Amino acid sequence: MTNPADLKYTVEHEWLREPGETPESVRVGITDYAQDALGDIVYVSLPEVGATVTSGAACGELESTKSVSDVYAPVTGEITAINEALDATPELVNNDPYGAGWLFEVVPADKGEVDGLLDAAGYEAQLES
Repeated sequence: MTNPADLKYTVEHEWLREPGETPESVRVGITDYAQDALGDIVYVSLPEVGATVTSGAACGELESTKSVSDVYAPVTGEITAINEALDATPELVNNDPYGAGWLFEVVPADKGEVDGLLDAAGYEAQLES
């Protein structure tokens, strides 16, 4: 499994890419490790555009053939976009977790939170421990 070096990561297996569609937003998804552990994803529940999410708090769910897993916000902020393609094709999360399978975009209330996330090496070290 590969973890792109240009992303930030959380211990809950979310990734974050700067910038998102707009310069102030960041794009969020789950890691290849997480999608592999979940198995075939059959349903995705995401926060609504305009909702405020809190860093570390559950803000959505991924339902797979194995289980239901929470999606956690990597930063506090306002949701500006969700990946509506996942309504019809939730398997995009499995097929392309770092691309077409992204989940949502958020404008961080404090950009400093982004800097506090793990880099690829830190995330991989956390996986090994």
